[in-house]
Amino acid sequence: MNSNLQIAIEAALEAGEAIMKIYDSTISVEYKEDDSPLTEADKKANDIINRYLLKTNIPVISEENRQIDFSIRKNWNKCWIVDPLDGTKEFIKRNGEFTVNIALVKNGIPELGVIYVPATKVLYFGEVKQNSSFKVELNTHQESLENIFNKKIVIKAAETNSNLIRIVGSRSHMNQKTSDFINALKTEDNNVEIVSKGSSLKFCLIAEGLADIYPRFAPTMEWDTAAGQAICNAVDFNVISQETNEPLLYNKENLLNPYFIVS
Repeated sequence: MNSNLQIAIEAALEAGEAIMKIYDSTISVEYKEDDSPLTEADKKANDIINRYLLKTNIPVISEENRQIDFSIRKNWNKCWIVDPLDGTKEFIKRNGEFTVNIALVKNGIPELGVIYVPATKVLYFGEVKQNSSFKVELNTHQESLENIFNKKIVIKAAETNSNLIRIVGSRSHMNQKTSDFINALKTEDNNVEIVSKGSSLKFCLIAEGLADIYPRFAPTMEWDTAAGQAICNAVDFNVISQETNEPLLYNKENLLNPYFIVS
């Protein structure tokens, strides 16, 4: 396990532990300028992750950091892309479907990704160059790297069933364009099953072979997708922009993603 991946895993676990302490108490909510919710858990998790990633000497793009101007970022060969609490709405609803997302990107392309699900203590991670992604069910947020390595299970795409298409939908972001996409598939003599999940767990379902396609026709930011894309890319799933018909790229001037499909 490379050192950057180890650091990202340790950061995700400690951030997840801090998130759960707040989850189990009273949740106070603020709202940012774009009306998206912000909690103490977002802030604490972000501080923890930044502290860990500082030792790598690689710059960080995080949802909760002040964004660096592109005139500086465009010179970055590598950067971390972080969402300290992906699925804040799910966190506030207390449905457990929120994650910690950490990705390392080189020249705009994800190299590795870590997604931690604090409510269930399930960890996903993948390295694209190694063509491998893993899932680990933990007993504690303080699980050692040695135990994580020993307990990890390889995840991979499912065998294709030509008569069934399992489509990942969002609990919070289903819209007309997505519904139209799903209905179009239904007209092609396919059986379609909708699998609903919040946050970056949608990417994990694809990588784990529990779903076949994830259409996202609603706004996302780079920190929502980078870790999930790395984990999916490592098991040969593509995350394709609907603007360019090419894989999503990162550390762009505009950190807003185009619509995309994972398949």
